[in-house]
Amino acid sequence: MPQEVTRSSLVGARVVVTGGAGFLGRAVVARLRGRGVTEIVVPRRSDYDLTHEADAARLFRDARPDVVLHLAAEVGGIGANQANPGRYFYANMAMALHLIEEARRVGLRKFVQVGTICAYPKHTPVPFREDDLWNGYPEETNAPYGVAKKAAMVMLDGYHRQYGLASAYLLPVNLYGPWDNFDPSTSHVIPALIRKCVEAQAQGRAFIECWGTGSASREFLFVDDAAEGVVRAAEVMEEPVPVNLGTGQEISIRKLVELVAHTCGFLGDIRWDATKPDGQPRRCVDASRARELLGWSAQTQLADGMRRTVDWYRAHGAAASGANMQARNP
Repeated sequence: MPQEVTRSSLVGARVVVTGGAGFLGRAVVARLRGRGVTEIVVPRRSDYDLTHEADAARLFRDARPDVVLHLAAEVGGIGANQANPGRYFYANMAMALHLIEEARRVGLRKFVQVGTICAYPKHTPVPFREDDLWNGYPEETNAPYGVAKKAAMVMLDGYHRQYGLASAYLLPVNLYGPWDNFDPSTSHVIPALIRKCVEAQAQGRAFIECWGTGSASREFLFVDDAAEGVVRAAEVMEEPVPVNLGTGQEISIRKLVELVAHTCGFLGDIRWDATKPDGQPRRCVDASRARELLGWSAQTQLADGMRRTVDWYRAHGAAASGANMQARNP
């Protein structure tokens, strides 16, 4: 059970949630409303391109936030990371750089940065502990994205020590759930597999093809559990101490594909393309710091969360492929 921690209310605060119309953002906004927060601003990229300094400054002028939850990112799966290493570094570094500097300039009450498990070194011992963040270089296919996100933590630490900016830094494992990104060109593994299985079933195909060997392992966190962790960080954290958010339960990609296929009712063969990369060999975190500092622990079992995600995708169909706009800074 998570231990009790002292929380300060966000009621009455003006809260900006970048990426608030995206996958994780929707769940975070719902959690904030459940806490009684009524002044929530969700900037859209059509109005504020946060990779531009002037737009970040204008957002602060227009929204006058007390708290910023920075969830917006440009991100994708292995293929998207391989195709966009420069853009993913620039976009994620630029957004954090401009927003954190504006936070300092206006004397923001709290800045919460959502980082990435991709920041960990490629060969980090499992389970990943926050103290291992600097013990090597990230896995090559997603290193630019991971390093940009980790640089934001360094900036927050410097700004806390020099300017007193209160902040938090979270490292969620791979997220999944309703409103995920099901676009096959940019989606992560679970939504990509769900779409692949549902479409193969609907079209009567005898098999699906998956990247790699299936030997790599990952850990997955249901989006509602992650949202609770983000809101708790805004309530309790003052320093950007890195905090893992995860279940502590590891599953191989091969077993994951079998679970997705079973949940979708797909009975065909699964073929592996070993010419494609597996990505980082293993990922699984130690989430004890989140229990200690946030009073948080994951509540959703993978099988239950998978069923809810598949049900949501079936209900929304093709429209779900564009549902997650978090990767494009909504």
